Amino acid sequence: MASLSFVSSSHLTLRTPSIALRSSSSPRTSVSFSVKAQSVALSQDDLKKLAAEKAVEAIKPGMVLGLGTGSTAAFAVDQIGKLLSSGELYDIVGIPTSKRTEEQARALGIPLVALDTHPRIDLAIDGADEVDPNLDLVKGRGGALLREKMVEAVAEKFIVVADDTKLVKGLGGSGLAMPVEVVQFCWNFNLIRLQDLFKEFGCDAKLRVDGDGKPYVTDNSNYIIDLYFKNPLKDGFAAAKEIGKFQGVVEHGLFLGMATSVIIAGKNGVEVMNK
Repeated sequence: MASLSFVSSSHLTLRTPSIALRSSSSPRTSVSFSVKAQSVALSQDDLKKLAAEKAVEAIKPGMVLGLGTGSTAAFAVDQIGKLLSSGELYDIVGIPTSKRTEEQARALGIPLVALDTHPRIDLAIDGADEVDPNLDLVKGRGGALLREKMVEAVAEKFIVVADDTKLVKGLGGSGLAMPVEVVQFCWNFNLIRLQDLFKEFGCDAKLRVDGDGKPYVTDNSNYIIDLYFKNPLKDGFAAAKEIGKFQGVVEHGLFLGMATSVIIAGKNGVEVMNK
């Protein structure tokens, strides 16, 4: 199980707070905040931004970074750019997990490299769509699951930043999409197979479409089949293994045993969970 520390209050004004993120073997996480006398209400975006900035504090000069994709991860990328611009951070390079993150990073002046030349990543920071008590994740509702997993699987440390609505008792428990990236060829064949595979969980499989009603195409020119569960998965590892057996499946959104720390932002404050 994960260890948990909690900082309370939805009405905080924070002055240079710091979170000491330890390795996954550490039994506890240290969280400290400096609070001014006058308090103000923090919005959900304020808390996401705060949590993302705390994750960025783990970055040291000389690191190779995995740059995540999504609204919360974008706060982290933005903070990295600001620290580079001010000179507080230097001698780092990033590997983006999507084309939109690549565009954001380039606009901020973050030096970028690829896994081809930098196969070892010191730290990856990204968001999540679901987080269970074991810090296993569902990711990829933003469509970047393949590149996210390629980058984050080789990271020595993987810090996840999310809001408290992403906490679930079991993966698939939110009732929202669990994505599976598939090749375009005979995609409906795999949609039917995936739905049948998880029929005991009340699974409804749907091809993801864009705003024009056309099939959504990933950065890798694939389609996404979204799985919606009425009941949480009993065994994420077994589910991942069975999905991977289907020819034409490129990747799935189950990120298991990968996160070393999870920073959760919510109306009552910020939680840090370590394995």
